[in-house]
Amino acid sequence: MIPIRFGPQVCTDLGAASAREWLVADGCGGFAMGTVSGLRTRRYHGLLVVTSDAAGGPPGAGLAARRLALASLDPVVTLAGGAQIRLATHEWTSGAVVPAGHELLAAFDLGDGLPRWRWRIGDVVVERELATPDGAPGVGVVHRLLAGGPVRLHLDALVTWRDAHGERTAAGPPPRVEPTADGVRVEDAFRVSGPGWQATGEWWRGVHYREEAARGLTADEDLWYAGRFGATLDAPGDVVEVAAWPDVSDSPIPRPVAMVAAARARRRAIADAVAARSSGASDPDVVGSLAVAADAFVVRGRSAYGGSASGASRTDVVAGYPWFGAWSRDTMLSYPGLFLATGRADDGRGLLLGYAQTLSDGMLANTADTGELRYNTVDGTLWFAYAVDRHVAATGDTDLARDLAPELRDVIAAHVAGVRYGIRTTDDGLLTQGADGEALTWMDARIDGVPVTPRIGKAVEVNALWVNALASVAALSRTAGLPAMIEHGERSIDVESLATSARLAFADRFLRAGGTDGTLPDIVDGDDAGAAEKLRPNQVLAWSLPYAPLAPQPRALSRIAAALATPLGLRTLDPADPDYRPRHRGGPADRDRAYHQGTVWPWLIGPYVDACRRAGLPVGDATFVGLVGHLADYGLGSVSETADGDPPHGATGCPFQAWSVAELLRVCASIEPM
Repeated sequence: MIPIRFGPQVCTDLGAASAREWLVADGCGGFAMGTVSGLRTRRYHGLLVVTSDAAGGPPGAGLAARRLALASLDPVVTLAGGAQIRLATHEWTSGAVVPAGHELLAAFDLGDGLPRWRWRIGDVVVERELATPDGAPGVGVVHRLLAGGPVRLHLDALVTWRDAHGERTAAGPPPRVEPTADGVRVEDAFRVSGPGWQATGEWWRGVHYREEAARGLTADEDLWYAGRFGATLDAPGDVVEVAAWPDVSDSPIPRPVAMVAAARARRRAIADAVAARSSGASDPDVVGSLAVAADAFVVRGRSAYGGSASGASRTDVVAGYPWFGAWSRDTMLSYPGLFLATGRADDGRGLLLGYAQTLSDGMLANTADTGELRYNTVDGTLWFAYAVDRHVAATGDTDLARDLAPELRDVIAAHVAGVRYGIRTTDDGLLTQGADGEALTWMDARIDGVPVTPRIGKAVEVNALWVNALASVAALSRTAGLPAMIEHGERSIDVESLATSARLAFADRFLRAGGTDGTLPDIVDGDDAGAAEKLRPNQVLAWSLPYAPLAPQPRALSRIAAALATPLGLRTLDPADPDYRPRHRGGPADRDRAYHQGTVWPWLIGPYVDACRRAGLPVGDATFVGLVGHLADYGLGSVSETADGDPPHGATGCPFQAWSVAELLRVCASIEPM
């Protein structure tokens, strides 16, 4: 793995250290998350964030239904002379930063994907490490004396119990806290255990979250100071261990020291295994780091969609931390990177079978984040066909082809007949879509219910995915021993002939309406002629997919590179366009206006690199240098959801995004969709 380390120049700079975030996922959809400085800048930051059902709540609410439990453990060191030194960092509604423990931070590193802090107080050096159990909700925090001593260490426990997307204040009742033999139980929901518990009980009022303020959201809340743990560290090597976990059973989680050691070993094994199987020429340390980052998004034994069919598992994918849950478009697009490049095809197989259960009238559910299945995407189902095809091509799993080819044949037949939101084939065999108030493509931002980029008509990437899906289903049908002809009601559909006619129609419609430089229109046969003329990155899928409808043209890719390529991925709109927005910042409406109007999306590096490789254009480490550097910039060890369109391309959106990591890993490891 690549080393990610910061010294006092970064650690003691509150702005720089607080802009870099770490994440430790628990494999169940929950996590611990914070910043290098220790300052909690988001409502989501905390040491124990759990999914609702992991804490005994109702199942089926979606992986985004998380609750914040243990917000902070604030270290307080009492030196031999009696001086008390507070090592935590908090910001208050007054603007004050008190205490300012970051000023004593000597170092931070992300060793084996786990955060580690070291504070120096004269000749005393104290270290903090933390980890989550493997595939179970909880967290273990270890403080260790590295030099000096003896010292007394207290850990002030700030707790809450609330929706991770909200806040809690002293206007309501405080959390219920009950003593246990080794600590406390909070709200009958979670426990915190450690040595020397002393109860207190008071509100810490006016905690301020600067990132929420920057996003135009509620930025202040109150936290309950439940009490403190304490022990003496006599000599270097002595530790204080604190664990927290949902109180759904009487079984405690492993000791934190053992938990940290096991988590480090597991991450090293993942990195080494994926780097060893990579067929690419990329730096194995980069591939290993991306493999560890990818692991954070794979949820084991927990799915927003269930998984009760024969062979179906409860494996799922978190689209992004800290606020997204499971989204089928993101999951299926990410599938080769998260499951095939990492050697997790067995987990992926169960996921595909589980998601197939959500098919309804020819469409795959898009998300269950709201607590119910929603069918509001034109491309998620087509990405599902892509994922199934890639799995069978990579593994030779003919049984899966036999299991899912009939389902996908029904998908094709339903799309030919017409499904929700005006999604249907036209006489030329291409796919059109659109309905008032809906944004059905991946460019799905809306403001007050009005799509920013409705893209009604025949979108270029949707039809590239449609051609790819037709060819995929034809291939899967052959593998499964099914006839090319699909019987649907009174109609008979020859899927291979339909694939051929759709490919020819794609070339005719999109090339004829394209630019003299070989670029393609974003939309054809739509109501908005201006939308067709915009230079967007969606067209690269017409050259990059396994069964791409067109051969890539170097001059078109050169034009796209000149206008859209940045060190962090592709812009979503040409900067010369009057609708271009250079910054993805501000309140929700401001961010949504910019979301697909110039904002950079790192996931697009995948199809762009595929297209360049197919065109015979050179793709080397220089192509990835910006994204590799980004691993130490924002979401540490991971890749962000988005970035500003204009330099310096500051990262925005989710700091940890599944498809950003998955596509970079796939192309770095040379797991190509060909």
